[in-house]
Amino acid sequence: MRKLSAVVLAGIFAVAGVALAADMEGKIQSVDPMNKEIVLDDGTKLALDEDTQIMVEGKTGNLEDLKEGSKVKASSQEKDGKNVATMLEVSE
Repeated sequence: MRKLSAVVLAGIFAVAGVALAADMEGKIQSVDPMNKEIVLDDGTKLALDEDTQIMVEGKTGNLEDLKEGSKVKASSQEKDGKNVATMLEVSE
């Protein structure tokens, strides 16, 4: 019985982890360097952390390269209750 419960719980967590990943596109509405966060034009807030990969016009970038109005394709994942960007592809 305990083995079955452990297997069921592992399955639930695996499905939940997959369901929390998201891909989106939009324009950067605002950049908050102090809180390491951007907001897209649809109101979506994305936190950035040390694992966030930023590509600007095909080259490695950083938070300072993110500008309001730039187009962005983002992949994110929920971490510690926040929507954290795992990858940002930015174009002017």
